[in-house]
Amino acid sequence: MGGGGQQTEQGETGVYTWEEVQKHRSKNDRWLVIDRKVYNITQWAKRHPGGSHVIGHYGGEDATEAFAAFHPDQKLVQKFLRPLLVGELAATEPSQDGKKNAAIMQDFDDLRVQAEKEGLFRAEPLFFCLHLGHILLLEALAWLMVSNWGTSWTVTLLCAVMLATSQSQAGWLQHDFGHLSVFKKSKWNHLVHKFVIGHLKGASAGWWNHLHFNHHAKPNILSKDPDVNMSGIFVLGAVQPVEYGIKKIKHMPYNHQHQYFFLVGPPLLIPIVFNIQVLHVMISRRNWVDLAWYLSFYLRYFSCYVPLYGLLGSLGLIFFVRFLESHWFVWVTQMNHLPMNIDYERHQEWLTMQLQATCNIEQSFFNDWFSGHLNFQIEHHLFPRMPRHNYHLVAPRVRALCEKHGVPYQMKTLWRGMVDVVRSLKTSGDLWLDAYLHK
Repeated sequence: MGGGGQQTEQGETGVYTWEEVQKHRSKNDRWLVIDRKVYNITQWAKRHPGGSHVIGHYGGEDATEAFAAFHPDQKLVQKFLRPLLVGELAATEPSQDGKKNAAIMQDFDDLRVQAEKEGLFRAEPLFFCLHLGHILLLEALAWLMVSNWGTSWTVTLLCAVMLATSQSQAGWLQHDFGHLSVFKKSKWNHLVHKFVIGHLKGASAGWWNHLHFNHHAKPNILSKDPDVNMSGIFVLGAVQPVEYGIKKIKHMPYNHQHQYFFLVGPPLLIPIVFNIQVLHVMISRRNWVDLAWYLSFYLRYFSCYVPLYGLLGSLGLIFFVRFLESHWFVWVTQMNHLPMNIDYERHQEWLTMQLQATCNIEQSFFNDWFSGHLNFQIEHHLFPRMPRHNYHLVAPRVRALCEKHGVPYQMKTLWRGMVDVVRSLKTSGDLWLDAYLHK
């Protein structure tokens, strides 16, 4: 029987075509497909733990691959899905929507299943204990150094570098727990995530989840990935600059964005932009738990450093630490994404979508540590729940799969990755100027 776009009575299910499913992609009427089952997520989206946007991005689409990528305990999640079931795809309909390549999807699913069988989704506790240990050691040494050697400019600079290093490494560690890639039980990942991002870093787990899972669900997709929403300060990729140019939009001199990037990007993202966002999200959503963790960081920090530097000196020190950390964070995160394809939704397979939006940086002990293993950005995006110490094990198979299907797999040196950030900004700025003047 055909659903005709209408929800069936409770307890009954319908049979639908993709054309019918795709009619339900608005905020107030949203369906999606997982393993050929059709679900009405209109109301559930508001209660979705990952946020309404990340699940809403798949309205009217097949979400099977994203569902497998994000959820470690799929049997548990099925309990929540069962009441939302409205039917299934007609037998004559393909399992995937649009022009997605069924062969690529099947091969990638086989790779994911094989990786799970081989234990590549199981974390090594010692790795994460050692990583946490070196963060705490840096924090302790920075304070002991100033306590014993005084607050001269040289000692203060060395203290700031050590604190910025610990903060950056804590950023990579909270990323692990946020992706549920350490403990088997999600609730333990969530709890330690709040401790690391809240008490060790002074940020919000809820804020991070909202932004980061949207990024992973639709990387480099304009209007869906918050990481490419630059609020008119930058124009990115090859499509957005031309659109802005044709519409004569000139919020900034975009043809110079590769130059002013050094003034407003790396220096200000964490100390200004992220701090404002974190406070706004916690207060506006009344997330008092995250706020308590956030305040615990500053209570600990000021208790340690106000007796040594005074209030103003402590404020100056933490701002400088954030300033240094921000440079580290921006270059590592942007070199994997900013030079890649940035466009509107194309409804591609998970493999193709992620490979077009990400690239890798060569492996070395330093690169692994410096980037928190995000030099394996491709593998991380394909398998966001995989513990990062296993990326290098699955990478050769990912490359082979990409070669088989003709999907480009980009690998760069660390230096080239950073240079390409600036180069891509200049290219986009030139596209804007040409469209602004001549179209």
